[in-house]
Amino acid sequence: MAVAGGLTDIEGAVAAAYREEWGRVVATLIRMTGDWDLAEECAQEAFARALERWPDEGAPRRPGAWLTTVARNHALNRLRRGAAEREKLREASVLTGPDEPADTGGIPDDRLRLVFTCCHPALPMQGRVALTLRTLLGLTTAEIARAFLVAEPAMAQRIVRAKRKIRQAGIPYRVPPPHLLPERTASVLGVVYLLFNEGYAATAGEDPVRADLCAEAIRLARVLAGLMPDEPEVRGLLALLLLQDSRRAARQDAAGDLVPLDEQDRARWDGAQIADGVRLLDEALRRGEPGPYQVQAAIAACHATAATAADTDWPQIAALYGRLEAMNPGPVVRLNRAVAVAMADGPQAGLALVDAIDGLDGYHLLPATRADLLRRLGRFAEAAQAYRDALALARAEPDRRLLTRRLAEADRAAG
Repeated sequence: MAVAGGLTDIEGAVAAAYREEWGRVVATLIRMTGDWDLAEECAQEAFARALERWPDEGAPRRPGAWLTTVARNHALNRLRRGAAEREKLREASVLTGPDEPADTGGIPDDRLRLVFTCCHPALPMQGRVALTLRTLLGLTTAEIARAFLVAEPAMAQRIVRAKRKIRQAGIPYRVPPPHLLPERTASVLGVVYLLFNEGYAATAGEDPVRADLCAEAIRLARVLAGLMPDEPEVRGLLALLLLQDSRRAARQDAAGDLVPLDEQDRARWDGAQIADGVRLLDEALRRGEPGPYQVQAAIAACHATAATAADTDWPQIAALYGRLEAMNPGPVVRLNRAVAVAMADGPQAGLALVDAIDGLDGYHLLPATRADLLRRLGRFAEAAQAYRDALALARAEPDRRLLTRRLAEADRAAG
C-alpha cells in the first residue's frame, strides 16, 4: 500500500473523510437521537470502523454515506441496549426506519441546524465557539483548549455547560423561523469572525498568528457559504477572511516579529486568495444588501489590491469606516476610522478622533495608535509615554516587542 507524508492511502482517505464528513455525520445523528454525546461517540466509532475495514474493502465511492450508515446503525444498537432509551429508539425508527440506509440528501439541512443550534443566542459566546468547533469540525477538547490558551478541563466544562444549556433550555435543533433568522445568522457569523480574529491576531502568547485557527475559520465560512448561498453577508464574511488571510505570510519577519502593514513585502501576499476574496465580495455587493462584513471586506480589498502602501486609497477606506460605524457603532470601529482619517487627512485629524474615544480601557491598541500619531506629529516625548502605556496593557509577546522598538525610537528622537 502506498505511503505518502507518513500516511497510507487508506489513512489519508479516512483523514480526508474526517475533515469533510465529521460535521455531516454528527449533525445527522443529533437530529436522529437528540443526544449530542451519543452522536459524537457513534461518529468516532464509524471512523474507527473505516480504519479497520477500508484497507480490505477499499474506500467507498461515497465515504459520507458509508460513515453515516455505520454511525447510525451503531447509534440504533446503543439505543436498543438501553432500557431507558426505548422512547428515543421509537422516535429514531420513525425518523429513519431501522433497515434503510441513511438519506444523505438531507445532510446539508442537518449541518445548518447544527450550526444554528451551536450558535443560539442563549449560549455564551465562548460556549458557542467551543461547541461549534467540537461538533461541526471535530476538533478535540485538547485542540480547542490549546487554540484558546485555556486548560483542557476548563474547556471541557465549557462544552459540557453549552450542551447542558441546550438540553435544559429546550433549544430546538432546527434552523430558526424566518422572522428570527437575521438575529441568529448574525450570531453564527460572529462566532466565525471571532475565531478567525483569535487566529489572525492572537491576544496572548509568543505566536502572533495561529495559521491552523485561521484555516478552520475559513473552512467553516466556506461551509456556511455553501449552506446559505443566498445570504450576502455570509459571502461577505468569507471574502473578508480570505482577503485578511492573504497577507498572513508577510505579517512576520524571520525572527517572528510583527511587520506593520506599510512595511510588508507585498510580493508575499497570496494573489489567488485576493482574487477569490474580491470575486466573492463583488458577488455579495451585487445583491444590493450591504452589511458590516461586506463593508469590512471592501476595506480589506482596498488594502489587498494596492500595489504599494503609497497607492492605498485612504480616503475611500475612511469613508467605508464611516459607513461601518453607522451600521455597527463601537469604539474599535471608531479607532480604526481614526487611523484611516489620519492617513487621509493627516495625523492631527486622526488624533482628535482618537482622543474622543471612550470605552477602550485596557485595550493596548488605543494608546499604541495615539503614540503613532504623536510620533508622526513630532511630539516624541508624549509618544514615548503613550508607548509605555500601551506596553503596560499588551499581552502578546510580538506586540510587546514591536512596542518596545517604537518606544526606543521615540525616546531617542525626544533626546
